Amino acid sequence: MDMKVYIVDAFTDAPFRGNPAAVCLVEQEWDETMMQHIASEMNLSETAFVHVDAEWEEGAQRPLGLRWFTPEVEVDLCGHATLATAHVLRQCEIVSGDRVSFETKSGILHAAYKESGGQCEITLDFPASSLMPVEDEALRVRLEEALGCSVHEVLRSRIELMAIVDSEQTVRSLEPNWEQLKACDEEAIGVLVTARAGESAHDGIDFVSRCFFPALGVNEDPVTGSAHCTMGPYWGAKLGKLSLTGRQCSAREGVVKLELHQERVYLTGTAVTIMDGKFTFS
Repeated sequence: MDMKVYIVDAFTDAPFRGNPAAVCLVEQEWDETMMQHIASEMNLSETAFVHVDAEWEEGAQRPLGLRWFTPEVEVDLCGHATLATAHVLRQCEIVSGDRVSFETKSGILHAAYKESGGQCEITLDFPASSLMPVEDEALRVRLEEALGCSVHEVLRSRIELMAIVDSEQTVRSLEPNWEQLKACDEEAIGVLVTARAGESAHDGIDFVSRCFFPALGVNEDPVTGSAHCTMGPYWGAKLGKLSLTGRQCSAREGVVKLELHQERVYLTGTAVTIMDGKFTFS
């Protein structure tokens, strides 16, 4: 049995930037053990598996099944791998219309296509994440020790912690202690560190971030679409804006455009395929 696989750099218009994801086109029934083995073999922050069976027809409005795996675990939501999947489906002419829907563990998700300046922009319709302030002073101290910087405010989403720091320079210069960060909080799968844009404001950027997920086997995720569903509403409220642009300041960097619509966040970006091939199973 063969399985087609693509490596796509998401939230960028240039190769070797943004966040790389593997996208596998699955024609058979799900095999969770095999999917986890493949994700571990790919060793990228996320590998997406999209179920395109022989009976699927674009005009039938049936969503495609989509699942995401890190090298160690399955996750419920992933922005950059969803963008990469939508990009591959368009590139392979599996989807030719202006939108596609996915059935996922986070519900039905939609991706829309728009040609812009010779590129295909993809907009993802994701659920917004709500935040609650964290009053636990001991947790804030643990975060400061793990991150190596002062933390002005700590908030919690359903699955993540978000740390507000003083400046873009602080975000860029972070060198976390991964073991300490992993041990900070048993309930959170990761830590988002964010600040209002400083030097990046000249490029039309509203806020900057870095995102760490050592508990998932991903110390730093280069560009995290789903995290912007948490950070976007926060900065939208702080800045009084419904349209924002975030820059994730990892070594690869990437830019995410956001539109806030009540309980939804629309994430827009582009993607580049850098490799395609196949897995061959005997």
